[in-house]
Amino acid sequence: MKYIGAHVSAAGGVENAVKNAVEIGADGFALFTKNQRQWFAKPLSEESVKKFKEYMKMHGFTPDAVLPHDSYLINLGHPEEEKREKSLNSFIDEARRVEALGLKYLNFHPGSHLKKIDEEECLDLISESINKAIKETDSCIFVIETTAGQGSNLGYKFEQLAHIIDKITDKERIGVCIDTAHIFAAGYDIRTKEAYEQTMKKFDETVGFKYLKGMHINDSKAKFASRVDRHHSLGKGEIGIDAFKFIMQDKRIDNIPLVLETIEPEIWADEIKLLRSFDV
Repeated sequence: MKYIGAHVSAAGGVENAVKNAVEIGADGFALFTKNQRQWFAKPLSEESVKKFKEYMKMHGFTPDAVLPHDSYLINLGHPEEEKREKSLNSFIDEARRVEALGLKYLNFHPGSHLKKIDEEECLDLISESINKAIKETDSCIFVIETTAGQGSNLGYKFEQLAHIIDKITDKERIGVCIDTAHIFAAGYDIRTKEAYEQTMKKFDETVGFKYLKGMHINDSKAKFASRVDRHHSLGKGEIGIDAFKFIMQDKRIDNIPLVLETIEPEIWADEIKLLRSFDV
């Protein structure tokens, strides 16, 4: 089974994310557990946590089907120690919020070198930050998202993900989320069956499917290998619809959340139905 949904709003309380997922016919979803443009937020209220867990149970969602995302401000590989520490503290806070909700994963963008240090040093700092977060939390699995490689963002090569994972002390607490628009913009083709299989073979050999904990399902406004991060609705971008058929028919991708971040929320319900129609 594949858990298909979208990154839904949690405005008014995290429990509303569950309701919003139900409304679009999802059986999985992503959410921000706080405002993604803020470093910190007040703790989740006991009432919100209670309602979130009740709604999850009521509507049949399991923790395996939910992929929370951290703040966009966080940079675990920041070249400046003080700013990296601020990012780490915010990251740990996000993980504790995930744990309080009874969820498993925290999806994050690995980090940026800001053209102040070399790539390898930045990757080492990211691993170091994750190891510290693992020590400060109980169970949260930290899920590295592939990036498009825009600007100085790392995580756009499978080798970079492998470098980070290699230095993680507890491999049970680390995972990867493949974003289809991001890998396409980074130069991994998935438009034909042959290209898709080659890309997934490369991922398996370099990182390993055992680390795949989720996917972001997006078409791309940006051209292939452009290193530009621009999402589009399914079948309306440069990737085209066939790639999403390959994903839905790939048994290696079962039992993880497949999350739409496409640009027209008003058609998410239709896109979910479309994806399910490919799962034959």
